[in-house]
Amino acid sequence: MPVESGSSAASRQAKQKRKSHSLSIRRTNSTEQDRGGLQRDLMESQDSKLPVSLRSNLLDLFGQIEREFENLHIENLELRREIETLNDRLAAEGQTLEGGDLAKGALKTKASHSTSQLSQKLRTTYKASTSKIVSSFKTTTSRAVCQLLKEYAGHRDGIWDLSVSRTGPLVLGTASADHSAMLWSIETGKCLLKYVGHQGSVNSIKFHPTEQMALTASGDQTAHIWRYMVQLPTPTPATDLTQQQPPPYEEDGELSDREEPDGEGEGPSECPCVRVAATTLRSHQGVVIAADWLVGGRQVVTASWDRAANLYDVETSELVHSLTGHDQELTHCCTHPSQRLVVTSSRDTTFRLWDFRDPAIHSVNVFQGHTDTVTSAVFTAGDNVVSGSDDRTVKVWDLKNMRSPIATIRTDSAVNRISVSVNQRVIALPHDNRQVRLFDMSGVRLARLPRSNRQGHRRMVCCTTWGEDSASCNLFSCGFDRQAIGWNINIPALLQEK
Repeated sequence: MPVESGSSAASRQAKQKRKSHSLSIRRTNSTEQDRGGLQRDLMESQDSKLPVSLRSNLLDLFGQIEREFENLHIENLELRREIETLNDRLAAEGQTLEGGDLAKGALKTKASHSTSQLSQKLRTTYKASTSKIVSSFKTTTSRAVCQLLKEYAGHRDGIWDLSVSRTGPLVLGTASADHSAMLWSIETGKCLLKYVGHQGSVNSIKFHPTEQMALTASGDQTAHIWRYMVQLPTPTPATDLTQQQPPPYEEDGELSDREEPDGEGEGPSECPCVRVAATTLRSHQGVVIAADWLVGGRQVVTASWDRAANLYDVETSELVHSLTGHDQELTHCCTHPSQRLVVTSSRDTTFRLWDFRDPAIHSVNVFQGHTDTVTSAVFTAGDNVVSGSDDRTVKVWDLKNMRSPIATIRTDSAVNRISVSVNQRVIALPHDNRQVRLFDMSGVRLARLPRSNRQGHRRMVCCTTWGEDSASCNLFSCGFDRQAIGWNINIPALLQEK
């Protein structure tokens, strides 16, 4: 008998060792004492450098996690049974319902009232769970027609900003991180002039309202005013780029960075250059990120990373006012088309309205409608301000009552420098995700500009601008793919009325 007992014990020990080396983890219904014995067996049989106390603690935690999963599994089964019970009760009353209501309230006696109540709950739940991004893309039955007409390629780095001249000849101006600004023929896409007077990235370009002068802001902490004289080339018959492109709203096609053409050899070598500015505006202690002309063109305003905006006299180059108050770097500035108003935006999540209509009073209003960097705020032809932000929203404000926005547009990507059409009052939104979307002033989405493997921008879109006096392209966009694009946007009359 003692011999047989010893062999039985040895056999049980061998079986336990084989179980401890098994690669699969099986659920058991053992008691806490059995679990503790299994833990000890595992610790004794496995070769580990961890201290015994630490290993014991880990195994105890794993056991607690397993028990939590068991409880969740049981609760899940109970909820499934409740759903099946509710469905059976509805089916018995002759009603059908897609999905189930998890609420434990008593059903109404009348089948019609019960079904209506449950359906309403489901609709409310679905609306609440739907992403705000998706729900904000309000579509219309008639969308704007967008067609790519011209590409302007020649910069050797990303394009930050672009603008269309206000007087003849109509030209497109681009400001690039390659330290240059270029003027382009809108019809032919040919470079007419290149300004190379800056020592840093050119971050902004704006044209004088009545004369052939351009204002550029740069990372070299200055803003330059320079004159240009260009002669437009004879336009050639335009080729229809859409016939060579995939469908404009194709989403799946992506162009990777390694497939993107380098473009180093595309610079227009015959393009004439301007190297010296007529006026240089100095006084900022940081990057000048944007600049604009006040109405009349006698003064300009600049916005800088030194947290200040400066107002200069063009004729004397003197600093008239320094507009301070922002807590972080400025990102943009814009002037009203017909009044002496300036709006500045900042990384401090605010934008400020400055009023220079009364020379003795320079009032300022601070607006805190965003939760992240305000990338731009622009005036419309009427009494509105439109602001865009890295918080993926665009807000429309009424100058007469700016306590709260009159419309909010929610998007799926950060919004860069926006622009508003003067004639059609359409907002063009350039995004970090390479998209450009069009909305009306009430927040209704009109269209998304085509973007696919061979059409549209391949990298972040930095800015948009409208050129409504142009015979062909009436919207322009630029981005970090080193090109600007001219679009023809046709807004149906029905949408314009709205």
